[in-house]
Amino acid sequence: MDWRTGNKTLQILDAAEKGQYGVLAAIVYNVEHITAFVKAAENRRSPLIIQLFPSSLVQTPSLVHAAAAAAKSASVPISIHLDHAQSWDQIKEVANTLPFDSIMVDMSHYEKEENIVKTKTLREYCHSKGISVEAETGRIEGGEDGIMDTGDLAGILTNAEDVEEFIGAGVDFLAPSVGNLHGDYGPKGPQLDMERLKRIFRALNGRARLVLHGTNDFSPELSRACIEAGVTKFNVNKLVLDPWYDYLRANIHKPLTQVMDEGIEVLTRSTERWMDIMGSSEKA
Repeated sequence: MDWRTGNKTLQILDAAEKGQYGVLAAIVYNVEHITAFVKAAENRRSPLIIQLFPSSLVQTPSLVHAAAAAAKSASVPISIHLDHAQSWDQIKEVANTLPFDSIMVDMSHYEKEENIVKTKTLREYCHSKGISVEAETGRIEGGEDGIMDTGDLAGILTNAEDVEEFIGAGVDFLAPSVGNLHGDYGPKGPQLDMERLKRIFRALNGRARLVLHGTNDFSPELSRACIEAGVTKFNVNKLVLDPWYDYLRANIHKPLTQVMDEGIEVLTRSTERWMDIMGSSEKA
């Protein structure tokens, strides 16, 4: 049987593109995050992608197993994704030993030609293990927790040639640079080149799913516009986690178990709201 038919991330995003809705790909830092995200997905009958940064594999090595166990026991489709994997050796080790459904092979800190060559080689390796692959075209400026900061490198917007070259490298999901930033936006907020995003989606022509990084400060209206432009996978961090952070800062004086319980409820509600916005509620 073709490994693709059983790959959860592929199944989730293929369905999202057909149904014209977005799926949250939410970063987790602890077990409470996993609990809240899965609870929200089941409450809303929504698909979900749980993401970990490579740093989590060192700081909290059991977290991926907790996420995989939660995904396996859930009553809705949930996949496990490794975001911004930038180490050749780590990607191969992860593909061999850990329960990821998909990996972002992030070679965007290299020049384009080397990025494509390395991405293709690692994509072939991951596919041989039944793991789908995401890559970043162009270069998205900024940095996030646990990934290489590209703030000192110039952002490079994605063009049609990039799309064809990465499709030729065989990637399953493509994350373009269209004015989006890793991390926080300035006072003006996100300024995306929406026409470029639409052209990229047309150039993909169903050969790979469209992913958007850098969603901090997105409004519901911008998110829906991106879905209309063809985006299916939305990498989210502070977009859904900010209410949880706010709750912790205001309530850290309370007993720990109370803070954990109430924090999970706050994050569950925040995630449910964004599942409604993305249109993924009642799609599982």
